Amino acid sequence: MSSCKLDHPVTDVVSKLESQKSFLPADIFSHCQQFIESSPTQLELNELFHLLKKYDLASAGEQIIRNKKLNELVSE
Repeated sequence: MSSCKLDHPVTDVVSKLESQKSFLPADIFSHCQQFIESSPTQLELNELFHLLKKYDLASAGEQIIRNKKLNELVSE
């Protein structure tokens, strides 16, 4: 994902996750919630935010790529 100089607080990441809930596979949504509750680093929060950003507007192929990256991030 593109790098961003802005640090995204947990509240913004939770809000972004909730806004994409209906577009995400249920298991990925659940794993993301658990990941956020596990006190991730700021870098991990930023990465999660950017993977979720405009997820609903991404092509099916891009969503598959993001799903893989999301699974890798939240399963570490």
